[in-house]
Amino acid sequence: MGKNTQITHPTIFFDGVCNLCNSSVNFIIKRDKEKRFRFSSLQGNYASEVLPEEYVNAEKLPSLVLLDENLKTKSTAALTIARHLSGFWPLLYGFMIIPAFIRHFFYDLVAKNRYRWFGKKDQCMIPTPELKDRFID
Repeated sequence: MGKNTQITHPTIFFDGVCNLCNSSVNFIIKRDKEKRFRFSSLQGNYASEVLPEEYVNAEKLPSLVLLDENLKTKSTAALTIARHLSGFWPLLYGFMIIPAFIRHFFYDLVAKNRYRWFGKKDQCMIPTPELKDRFID
């Protein structure tokens, strides 16, 4: 990881121009009743400070990275996040028994097509004033 790795809250890094990713962030915020997660765009300064270079300087950004006690990506990150949401979403964590290469195959299929299927914004999401304290630039 980068030089500034001390975190107080698990941080979800997302592709800030991806419509699916932005919708996912809003979905998580609504179900994160304990306000456990913080959010940061992969295109932002914080990401370039704490994430390995291949996550922020790649031509194809990953769609999701979770930094908690260690880095998690793809379906492992998504299922770990689901584990901490309200409602029945924690039940999805049971899919962790499926080998990662199988889970990641399906995750990659959606991630590879996310712009084509869901669209892309010209700029990163700007949080509302009420949510500003949950976002890190």
